[in-house]
Amino acid sequence: MQRRPLLSGIAASLAAPGLLAQPSSTKAAPLVGVLITTSLTQGLNAQTVAILRQELAKSGYVDGQTLRLDIQSAGGAPEKLAGLAKDLVARDAAVLCAFGPAAVRAARAATVTVPIVALDLETDPVREGWVRTLSRPGTNVTGLFLDLSVLTGKWLELLRAAVPRMRRVAVLWDASTGSAQLDAMAAATASMAVEAKILRFANATDLDRLLEERGRDGVDALSMLSSPIVRNASKQLADYTRKMKLPAISPFAPFAEFGGLMAYGPDLTNFFRRSAAFVSKILSGAAPSEVPIEQPTKFEMVMNLKTANALGLTPSRELLLSADKVLE
Repeated sequence: MQRRPLLSGIAASLAAPGLLAQPSSTKAAPLVGVLITTSLTQGLNAQTVAILRQELAKSGYVDGQTLRLDIQSAGGAPEKLAGLAKDLVARDAAVLCAFGPAAVRAARAATVTVPIVALDLETDPVREGWVRTLSRPGTNVTGLFLDLSVLTGKWLELLRAAVPRMRRVAVLWDASTGSAQLDAMAAATASMAVEAKILRFANATDLDRLLEERGRDGVDALSMLSSPIVRNASKQLADYTRKMKLPAISPFAPFAEFGGLMAYGPDLTNFFRRSAAFVSKILSGAAPSEVPIEQPTKFEMVMNLKTANALGLTPSRELLLSADKVLE
């Protein structure tokens, strides 16, 4: 796996100059504020910081020298993002990077002039009114978007292929991402004659409590809707589903790598790299209103065969062949 080499430098990355007071020689360097919903020191989220810093340096924007990178984390509490965004705008940030729908909403509420580079897997930016079109945003928002509500049917199909007798599915939903995915899941479960039990949370503390208090609740499987909090808690969720002996699918590959049954979604490592390219373009003079929004074209399915065997499941040959990666 590629995760280990990337994580090896995370501690140094988080302690780098961009998170500390800058020397006077860097005061003229542009300030790039980064809004992140989840904790910087727990889970997977530190990867975002490491990749962003590395990719910006490749374009000549070196944190602490030609750039001031200020990472602001809401620590798993999306309601804190509004204040963090306003503070970065007040400090004359040249660009705001907003990772996740709650962060984009906070940035957009704080400014309609400072360029915003979004990385949002849960929102259709046109439907939300953040941009006019994907090819020509026409506002201060650009970046990478994917409305993962379009994948809810695929998640259910993969779960049913792994658990043919699935009749009742739990749906893990982060309410801070909005209702689009939940609405799509309701339509998908109805079309497949599957009963859905919604497990709602709105921040990392809610999720912790939910996992502590709930058992299996008589469901046959669990489908996770996309959320920055869900991604960051991939190991926690993998541990939970193994403990509950619960077949589950996540949009995020690390869930399966940590021992969950399977995952299906976009390559987020490439998303993080591309977000740095957007920042570089804007710092070099491009107007966000003219920078086309990008959407992923490649999706990855990961199956943990060891976990399937532990759950007493026998994935079909067709299901295994459809996986981009089978972990044994």
